[in-house]
Amino acid sequence: MKHQARKRFGQNFLIDEAVIASIIAAIRPAAGEHLVEIGPGLGALTRPLLAAAGTLHAIEIDRDLAQSLQRDYGAHLTLHAADVLQFDFATLGNGLRVIGNLPYYISTPLLFYLVDYADRIRDIHVMLQKEVVERMVAAPGDSNYGRLSVMLQYRFEMEKLLDVPATAFEPVPKVDSAVIRLTPLRPRPYVARDEAQLARVVTAAFSQRRKTLRNSLRKYITEPDFNALNIAPTARAQELSVGQFVALADCLGSSAQTTDGAAG
Repeated sequence: MKHQARKRFGQNFLIDEAVIASIIAAIRPAAGEHLVEIGPGLGALTRPLLAAAGTLHAIEIDRDLAQSLQRDYGAHLTLHAADVLQFDFATLGNGLRVIGNLPYYISTPLLFYLVDYADRIRDIHVMLQKEVVERMVAAPGDSNYGRLSVMLQYRFEMEKLLDVPATAFEPVPKVDSAVIRLTPLRPRPYVARDEAQLARVVTAAFSQRRKTLRNSLRKYITEPDFNALNIAPTARAQELSVGQFVALADCLGSSAQTTDGAAG
């Protein structure tokens, strides 16, 4: 019986064989590698991944699809019927190659979720809404550059691999997609003293992106701090590099430590 796509899971199944072949060519899976597929769906990528690697872990929230995939591929496929946003990737070991055609509604939360497992990941190949991919790879000064760009570029090198038209899916979504590769930076060029602080500063800066940093970061950064870091307080968030955001967050941490020490 044909599976009916379920809107609550954001299901759009990849059916274009040429696109499937291009994705597999970009991933270049090999025997013995530790592949993990997110949302295998009807198995469009699962089949060629298994053919190349021999074994595969797959995480599928739709239990009907999970049962069908397990029947089709048996012991070669380790199927985890679970919500990927609650799945513990640490249980799968290290050197993970993560692959997925991600539902649009979970794509951004999932990317941030995977950041926590970056040390265990070799690379990530995912298909996302094209607009999201353009934001991920955007450079400072680009109108697409924002919080997503900074926080992912802080941990990953990213490369857009190919565009995928809406007609490559069934049912046909309302937007085009793109495939992107994320590779954890090792070593990272910048390591914030307090990554939670970095996230707060970046969020605050882009929450009012039309305002100058002097105004958007008023609660965090003083005028002397900007001057000491050689960052113009009249600049706007989209003009700063990842390294400059890290410097701002570290400056704030240093200021807080100094204040705490003086108070003590």
